[in-house]
This record gives sequence, C-alpha cells and structure tokens, in this order.
Amino acid sequence: MRFSWDESRRAFADAAAEFVRTAALVGGRWQEPGLGQWDVRALVGHTSRSLLTVEAYLAQPATTVEVPSAAAYYAATSAMAAGPGVAERGVAAGEALGDDPAGAVADIAARVVPLVERTDSSALLTTLAGGMRLEDYLPTRTFELAVHTADLTRALGVPLDVPATAAAQALAIVADLAVADGLAGPLLLAATGRPGLPADYSVL
Repeated sequence: MRFSWDESRRAFADAAAEFVRTAALVGGRWQEPGLGQWDVRALVGHTSRSLLTVEAYLAQPATTVEVPSAAAYYAATSAMAAGPGVAERGVAAGEALGDDPAGAVADIAARVVPLVERTDSSALLTTLAGGMRLEDYLPTRTFELAVHTADLTRALGVPLDVPATAAAQALAIVADLAVADGLAGPLLLAATGRPGLPADYSVL
C-alpha cells in the first residue's frame, strides 16, 4: 500500500508526538523492566533512534535506490535485527539521553520532525540496508515509533493510544510483510476473532 507524502509526514509527526507524550509519563521509572533485556531507559533510547536515524541518514545522501520499499527494508535487515547489536545500541542510546531522558526525547523530536517537513520526499539517503528514498524509509520509522511506544505504554501500565495516521501506516507494513512471507492466513484469522496467533508468530 502506498501513502501520499503528506500522509506519511503526518503519520511520522503524530507517532513522534505520541512517543514524546508517553516518555514524559515515565517519571522516575527509568530502571524498571521495559522490553526483553531492556529497561525503560533502553527501550526509550532504542525508540529515539527511530528519529535519530532519519537525521543521520539524511546527512549521508545516497546516489542510487537499492531498497525500493518499507517492506524491502525489513526483508533486507531481518538478520541484522536479530543480532546482539540491536540490544547494545538500545542501551547506548538510552544512556545518551542523559539526566533528563524525557526532555532529550522532546528535543530530538522538535529537531527531526521539522527536518522531515522541509525535505523533499524523493531525497535519497543511505540506510543500514542501502540507498532509499525518504518517502520509502520514513514509514519504517513511523512503524518503529508506533510499535515501541506501544511497548512503552505496556511497560508503564498506561492506556495504549496509537494515532490513527501512524496505525494505518504500521498496519500496512505488517500486511505487506505477512503477505510476502506467506503469513497472512493466521493474521487474518486472529484479526477476525478466530483462535489466536501462534506464540512465535511475527512478520519481522
């Protein structure tokens, strides 16, 4: 599924705003369990990379498109995502947020969201998987923000509220990946009230 550039920018901005709002609810709970081996600080640090990589990759222009879509990006990075480096980078990113992690997250969003707003959708950037157009890469960041902000709400025990714009893009990526991997059947059954998904089910 393709979204317009205006829709993608809005979804990214809305997902970033929800992340900032949720991070502000952490209070003094940064060392509590977050997700897997991460504490809350590391989970927030990892999620902040969904913003920071946009900034960093735009500073490394690509010359050719090697990854043509969000789904192709996840296919290309699936092995890397399962490696130990992801967990280590999350911890390091959490530490880099300093003494005021919630404030640092707000500052990052205040810098990166306007950067996206003033950048052309066709801008080429160098991602972990190779050269991509910003319009194809940005939905992956919206996806990460939506999913990990949801993880953060679970860790904090606060209500889950994924912005509709971000949810639409995140679910579109899930659908694309499920279809590509032959995993759509179980997802369709679970989403329509049939027996639940297998314990190890994931489209990533």
